[in-house]
Amino acid sequence: MSQPTPHTASVAPIDIPHFIHGVSVPSQSGRRQAVYNPATGVVARHVALASAAEVDVAVAAARAAFPAWSATPTIRRARVMNAFLALMNQHRDELAAMITAEHGKVFTDAQGEVTRGIEIIEFACGIPQLLKGDYTEQVSTGIDNWTVRQALGVVAGVTPFNFPVMVPCWMFPVAIACGNTFVLKPSERDPSASIFMAELLTKAGLPAGVFNVVQGDKLAVDALLGHPDVKALSFVGSTPIAQSIYERGAHHGKRVQALGGAKNHMVVMPDADVEQTVDALIGAAYGSAGERCMAISVAVFVGDEIAHQVIPKVAERVRALKIKHGMALDAEMGPIVTAEARDRIEGYIGLGVDEGATLVVDGRGYTVPGFENGFFTGATLFDHVTPDMRIYKEEIFGPVLACVRAQTFAEAVDLINAHEFGNGVACYTRDGNTAREFARQIQVGMVGINVPIPVPMAWHGFGGWKRSLFGDMHAYGEEGVRFYTKQKSVMQRWPESTAKGAEFVMPTAQ
Repeated sequence: MSQPTPHTASVAPIDIPHFIHGVSVPSQSGRRQAVYNPATGVVARHVALASAAEVDVAVAAARAAFPAWSATPTIRRARVMNAFLALMNQHRDELAAMITAEHGKVFTDAQGEVTRGIEIIEFACGIPQLLKGDYTEQVSTGIDNWTVRQALGVVAGVTPFNFPVMVPCWMFPVAIACGNTFVLKPSERDPSASIFMAELLTKAGLPAGVFNVVQGDKLAVDALLGHPDVKALSFVGSTPIAQSIYERGAHHGKRVQALGGAKNHMVVMPDADVEQTVDALIGAAYGSAGERCMAISVAVFVGDEIAHQVIPKVAERVRALKIKHGMALDAEMGPIVTAEARDRIEGYIGLGVDEGATLVVDGRGYTVPGFENGFFTGATLFDHVTPDMRIYKEEIFGPVLACVRAQTFAEAVDLINAHEFGNGVACYTRDGNTAREFARQIQVGMVGINVPIPVPMAWHGFGGWKRSLFGDMHAYGEEGVRFYTKQKSVMQRWPESTAKGAEFVMPTAQ
């Protein structure tokens, strides 16, 4: 496969518009924000920032499209999803190049992101089976009972910068296949992929108004949260914002699913395979520059001996990481998404030093020849981190790995269970009983046994515990179908089987 051309700016910055009722819509508010190429630090284009009035136009388009779309037979909705699936596969490298140009992650990682998004679309293509209800004949004499799942109406999604294709695909394919209409508010840092997917949906035959994109910032999010016609909202972002989104959405009577932050641990047992553990830590801690909610940011070594075997090897690999422009074919780590995010990460590194952690590898001040103005930072490794340090407690969201020591398996489990986040966790061991007890005892939503990033497949569902998830249902999978539908129970009896006379007691099975 030939290397695709990066999605770069032309001579003049390009405005990235909204997409409403099947067409691109220029900004009416006059508000816009710069979108950077993180590798060069150059403004590549500008994105429109919606006003509340523009959000209202998008919601109105979705509301108008809902009656006909929700009444469309599920098999016909599935055929549109199948056509969209084919187009996504056809254009996957173009989408990956857009991600690399605006987010900064290396091209191969961006390809993987697109693939994981495509898997959710594949799942949504099975919607006729997924929406089947239950039926019970003769629940009482002459009475049958069945359930159906029906669409909610207009639903919305607010998605983060770190997965501009995959996370929206957690939401809109399932929501649309269920018969809802959708308004997406993508991250303003890397918004181009959202418009591209909207255009592909239109080519796939999706009716105008079923899928809409409003670019924007907090103003657009607030407008969606308060809009009376938006029945449900899914959000992925940091924990303080996720909690606020959940509480405000619930206040407005909406169904809300808000996925928050993480501090993912990997427990390394004394019997762990050393080389496999090193490989896992390098990929899981530094892949995508650590800008993943499932990145491993804490390694918990059970016993000093395994720590002494693993940490020097990790340090050697960290120093040798190929940090380059994301389109370089041999790149292993790219830049950080913005200069502000890079500075925040490097601020945490300084804080870790001040707190007394041992700085094994310092990534601050890293530059890439030819890309000196890019938003690069190097990979960082800390040892002797303790649970009272902020670099342990807080989500850094960057290429920083903190090593913690525990003396027993029970101490490691208690350490993780005491953390406020419960998104993802991993345990490396050769012992089956240790693995079983870890999976059973750990208070975390997604668990990997010798799997460093245990992101569930499309038909299972994604979500953490504790302050990593606000709401009752996880993203995508059957949980996603339940989130985007409401159950209706129907009991039916015909006149010939209806007893004469009024009944004044609670109905019971007879």
